[in-house]
Amino acid sequence: MSSRADIKELLKLREEIASRRPEFVRQESWRYKRIKPSWRKPKGIDSKMRLRAKGWPKIVKVGYRGPTAVRGLHPSGFRDVLVYNVSDLERLNPETDAARIAHTVGARKRMEILAKAKELGIKVLNPTGVKRGG
Repeated sequence: MSSRADIKELLKLREEIASRRPEFVRQESWRYKRIKPSWRKPKGIDSKMRLRAKGWPKIVKVGYRGPTAVRGLHPSGFRDVLVYNVSDLERLNPETDAARIAHTVGARKRMEILAKAKELGIKVLNPTGVKRGG
């Protein structure tokens, strides 16, 4: 895998690419309330959007993707791994992985996970997520 410096550079590049990426909207979603803006590929025979006519929204193309090495990584550069208990932490690599405590974990087990993560030197992405009340 790439070194940490390479990953930092690629993360910066990914952020720059994302800032230039247009918002892909469903054709005519701005015109009708019943059509939600979530992306659908235009397939009509006379579709201006499918034909990439000037003045129409951009369509999804592979060129808008980010760098392969950092695809799916957390912005901090770590791989985001869901953790349910203390034993899940032992499977993580502190160099490449960061823990995200599952929302189903209660306060007591969350405290145990946080203590063990600190001991193992593992970054926790959501350390203060205790829900109170109903």
